[in-house]
Amino acid sequence: MQIRELNIPDSYEITPKQFGDDRGVFLEWYRFDKLEEATGRSIKLAQSNTSVSKRGSVRGIHFADIPIGQAKYVTATRGAVLDYVIDIRVGSPTFGQWDSVLLDDTDRKAIFISEGLGHCFVALTDDATVSYLVTDVYRPDREHGINPLDERVGLVIPPEAGTPLLSPKDTEAPGLDEAAAAGLLPTWDDARAFYATLKGN
Repeated sequence: MQIRELNIPDSYEITPKQFGDDRGVFLEWYRFDKLEEATGRSIKLAQSNTSVSKRGSVRGIHFADIPIGQAKYVTATRGAVLDYVIDIRVGSPTFGQWDSVLLDDTDRKAIFISEGLGHCFVALTDDATVSYLVTDVYRPDREHGINPLDERVGLVIPPEAGTPLLSPKDTEAPGLDEAAAAGLLPTWDDARAFYATLKGN
């Protein structure tokens, strides 16, 4: 597999090598050793999740308090989504910026998003099925959101997604600046200090 860091530090695009024959396709979509080699840190998985979304569904922007936070390794097993990573770490050189990766059942890419970064995706097809490997269990008291349509963030939703469909929770979530003013966001320094504790563990 090929792993490259995105424009947001501590997030990565993973492109697997696919082996096809007349029976179908085989690939390794996750390799802990390759990911550790690329990121310089160990990844301990605690939970896996799957979501199925109709076209236009937007899930996010979500993040968890650090420490412990929740790093995510995400792929689409059916259909297609545009997956976004948003830098919400106050003091980061890329604070407020984002990058994206097309996840689909053709190239079968994945994205790794470190703790303290915001995560969101929009479904480009009906029945878009996304599987997540995460480093901590869901802790609702430590989970937060930012409105994915916040103009300050400026996510570009592809026209093929159609009209964005948001949950009430995501619609009511604060904007980036409001979340920062409320002290909800992680800081760049705290995130980097936390990542350092994961090296070689």
